[in-house]
Amino acid sequence: MLMTPLSRLFTSSLLALLFILPKVQAQPVDVDAAKREGKVVAYGTIIPKIMGALHQGFEKKYGIKVEYWRASATKVMDRALTEWRAGKPAFDVLFAIHGAMLLMKKEGMFTQYIPPSSESFPAHYRDPDGILTSWRVTPIGILYNTELVKPQDAPKSLDDLLNPKWRRKIGMPDASRHTSTAQFLWNLQKVKGEKWLDFVKALAKQEPHLMESMAPVPNAIVRGEVQVGLTYLQYVIQQKGPLGFVQLNKFLTDSNDLALSSKASRPSAAKLYMEYACSPEGQQTLAELGEFVLSPAAPPKIKDAEKVLANLVFMDNPTPDQYKKLTAQFRQIFFGN
Repeated sequence: MLMTPLSRLFTSSLLALLFILPKVQAQPVDVDAAKREGKVVAYGTIIPKIMGALHQGFEKKYGIKVEYWRASATKVMDRALTEWRAGKPAFDVLFAIHGAMLLMKKEGMFTQYIPPSSESFPAHYRDPDGILTSWRVTPIGILYNTELVKPQDAPKSLDDLLNPKWRRKIGMPDASRHTSTAQFLWNLQKVKGEKWLDFVKALAKQEPHLMESMAPVPNAIVRGEVQVGLTYLQYVIQQKGPLGFVQLNKFLTDSNDLALSSKASRPSAAKLYMEYACSPEGQQTLAELGEFVLSPAAPPKIKDAEKVLANLVFMDNPTPDQYKKLTAQFRQIFFGN
């Protein structure tokens, strides 16, 4: 079939684009160079006792020491941004929720690197720029103390938290300080539509016990300071004690991303760390401890986890300006100032 001038022009332009635009591909790691560097510094949001298992395996396999600093996503981002803007970033690799990583990506803090093992993950998680590597998801739900609350009496939905019997018995992060919780409450519009803000205001009237981040919530539930709480589902087995979780119809979630610092002092060790975290060995280690990792071969060791995975709703990410407005709005709602 003869090509028209217009079709020839389109075809030649398309071919030109294919040559101009490089395909982002996974990159092999120089293991010998990583071993010579001898150490990697990682900032992240997973509690140390969980990451300790991953780091133990990494250090045993490669003889490279891991220096790990953990905090909430908000604090990880604040520290990393402060160091970056001062020209003295101390981290080689960083991981946090997708929204926080996007904000730091826009600052130019990360450079392109795709761990080879991540290519087995579902394609829709891939960053087209090859800078962020999603490696786990973090569903948010309701946990409860199984010694203080019988299963039949536990909330069956988010709306059940508004029952007067839960007044002053709910634990949750402070959305005016914790970006992930601000994102969660804002994204309730995905499951509640226009009534999401009415729900938040009603939840505030329950006078929940507000905490710094997700991590302290299960501790408070186990100690009996509160009976139920909004937090990450993986804590149901990561925190020792009488904990159960509610099987909701929908679970809001976000991906958690790894990224290589643009100014990493130990780039080869950082790449190897990222590759190990995405490897079948690393993913299985975390799945055994309740993490919702992305490897299809490593389901989390949580009862009925498959039902959770089937009902995930991925959250949108507010812009920096939206975050500022949301934190001010939630401060007014929960504190009246």
